[in-house]
Amino acid sequence: MKFYRRSSPALRFQTMTSDKMVREMSAMTSLVQPGAREEAMQMLSGSRKDRFVVSRRRTGFGDCLWSLAAAWRFAKQTGRTLAIDWRGSCYLDEPFTNAFPVFFEPVQDIAGVRVICDDRINQCSFPGPFFPTWWNKPSIDCVYRPDEQIFRERDELDQLLRSQKDSDANTVVCDACLMWRCDQEAEREIFRSIKPRPEIRARIDAVYREHFEPYSVIGIHVRHGNGEDIMGHTPYWADPERALRQVFDAIDRARGLPHAKPVRAFLCTDSALVLEKVSTRFPDVFTIPKRFQAPQAGPLHNAALGAEGGFSALIDMYLLARCDTVIRFPPTSAFTRYARLHAPRVIEFDLNDPSRLVLIEETSQELVAS
Repeated sequence: MKFYRRSSPALRFQTMTSDKMVREMSAMTSLVQPGAREEAMQMLSGSRKDRFVVSRRRTGFGDCLWSLAAAWRFAKQTGRTLAIDWRGSCYLDEPFTNAFPVFFEPVQDIAGVRVICDDRINQCSFPGPFFPTWWNKPSIDCVYRPDEQIFRERDELDQLLRSQKDSDANTVVCDACLMWRCDQEAEREIFRSIKPRPEIRARIDAVYREHFEPYSVIGIHVRHGNGEDIMGHTPYWADPERALRQVFDAIDRARGLPHAKPVRAFLCTDSALVLEKVSTRFPDVFTIPKRFQAPQAGPLHNAALGAEGGFSALIDMYLLARCDTVIRFPPTSAFTRYARLHAPRVIEFDLNDPSRLVLIEETSQELVAS
C-alpha cells in the first residue's frame, strides 16, 4: 500500500434537520419562558444575574457530545453556567426526561464551568434576553422552528463562537448542530469529564476483556442510514455497491498493516443489510447484538427502541475508541469522533474524494493512500 503525505483537512460543516415530533415540542415550551413567568420564577442558583449556555440536542450521541463541547467552550470563555438539556431525546419516549443522566453520570462542574444536567431542567426559567433572537418570542411561538430557522441559528451561533466574544444575552441557546465549532481540546475535555453510567461501563469492560484484550482489533463503523435522510453522508452512498466495496477494501488494507497481536474485526453499523454483506465477506467479524430497525425504517437512534438502544450505541461508541485501528465510513459521522480522537490508528475516506483512503497514525501526520 502506497501512501502520500497530506495536510490537515479544512474546517468542515455539518447540518441537521429539525425533528418535528410532537413529543419534543412540549419539552421546548418549558425551555425558556420570557415575560411574566420569567419574572415570577427563581433561578436554580438563586441569582437572576447568572448567565447561561443551554446545550439542547435530541440527536445521536456523536452530535450531542460534539455540540456539547462547543457549548462548553463558549461557557468557559464567557463565565457562564452550562445547562445540558437533552429532553425529547431520540433515545427515549419520555419528552420531559433529560436523557443526559439516563446515560451519563451527573456532573456539577466541567473544568471550572458549573453544570446543570438533570431533570431540574424542567423547573428552570432561564433569564432573557436570549440569543439567537428567535428565543425572545413568546413560548407558544417557539414551539415549531422550520428547518431554515434552525440552519439560520446554526450560522448565528457559528459566528458568535468563532468571534470568541461574549453576547449581551443572558442566555445563549445552542439548539443546532455545532460540530466543528470548537477545538479538539474542548472535545477531549468533554470526553474526559463525562462518563457513561457505571452499569454501561461495566458492560463495555466485560466485552473488552473477553473480545478485545487478546487481539489487535480493527473497529469498523459503517453509517448507512437505513432509509433516513443522511444529509452530509449522502455522497458516500451514491452508489451502494461501490460503497461496500470501499469498506471491504479498507478492511483488507487494515488487516495488511503491522499488528502486535492476532487480528480480529469488530463491526458497528445501523443496518442489518450492511451487517449481512460485511459478515458474508468477512465471516470472522463480530458485533455487539442489538435490535435493528426494519429495512429502510430509519436509524438506530429511535425512541421506539427504548433506552436499550442508547445503551447499545454507547457500548459501540466507547469500544470503537479502544480498538487498535478504526475504519470510519463515512468520516462525516460524529458517532466515531471519540474513536477518531483516541484510537492509535484510523483509516477514513477523503472528504473530497471518497475513493481515496486516509491513514492517520498517532505519531505521524495524515497520509493519503492511492
